[in-house]
Amino acid sequence: MDLQEYLNNVAQDTNLMIRRYFGDTTDTLNKASAHLLLAGGKRLRPAILLLAADAVRKGSSYDLMHAALAVELTHTFTLIHDDIMDRDTERRGVPTVHSFWDEPTAILAGDVLYARAFEFLSRAPAPDSAKMRAVALLAHTCAQICEGQHMDMSFEKRTDVTEGEYLEMVQKKTGTLFAASAAIGAILAGGKSTQVDAVHQFGLLCGIAFQIQDDLIDLISRSERTGKNRASDIRKEKQTLIAIRAREKGIDLTSYRKVHSDKEVDAVVRELRSAGIITEVQETAQQMVERGRKTLTILPESEERKLLLSLGQYFIVRRY
Repeated sequence: MDLQEYLNNVAQDTNLMIRRYFGDTTDTLNKASAHLLLAGGKRLRPAILLLAADAVRKGSSYDLMHAALAVELTHTFTLIHDDIMDRDTERRGVPTVHSFWDEPTAILAGDVLYARAFEFLSRAPAPDSAKMRAVALLAHTCAQICEGQHMDMSFEKRTDVTEGEYLEMVQKKTGTLFAASAAIGAILAGGKSTQVDAVHQFGLLCGIAFQIQDDLIDLISRSERTGKNRASDIRKEKQTLIAIRAREKGIDLTSYRKVHSDKEVDAVVRELRSAGIITEVQETAQQMVERGRKTLTILPESEERKLLLSLGQYFIVRRY
């Protein structure tokens, strides 16, 4: 099985569970909670959880779909709240929750998903000690995500954010949930502490690379492919690695705050490419993935380990 086939199968299984538990809601709050879940998604966090589980103990993933759904609910709750704070109007090709309903409803919808994530994680058929470790890790991860989001917002008021600060922020905001997803899969599969630590580090480093690529996608890919507003990071003066490298080379991206058309954004991309910034940022993401891939040498040879390695590379070659 190649990676894309595997991801398609995981997405299909995850979507079936989402429709089972969230597809027949009738009241406003639960409809709002289900809105982004039902809009689709690549389901990458469930995939890394299931792959890590099978890389530790083959066949263990069959019992872990509720845990896989838990990390997808966690991811979606963060998206709902991030969209409120970022004032985004589109996500996954549909209106954001707060723009379709209102901000109070969106806040509560995210809270519902946050709570239900722990409900589903607790259903995993694993020893209580393993479930306690998994729950504690997810709780710690949610706190880190909030810290990362706060850092991201605070950066918008600054023009001196360093690359180190940016990497710390994306580690918390994005990397930590990929790391937790992989580690939870390994924990529930009965993995050794060394194996859990290895897949956690793999998920963390590849998650950082994922966010760097996401920043590139925001700038390079068309809205009809991504389902999000193109170049929103520039308009909001987000301190991405692209913006930091541009500032270091004397390119002032604040002058592009009001770009709207694809033609205008393409002009920005051409300037950044000419300065070598796009290539440099892509190389940084690749370096993160290579570091992550090395951590998996502790795992036995298996199809699942190969798929994990492919997943890390996929994180930085995807275009939406």
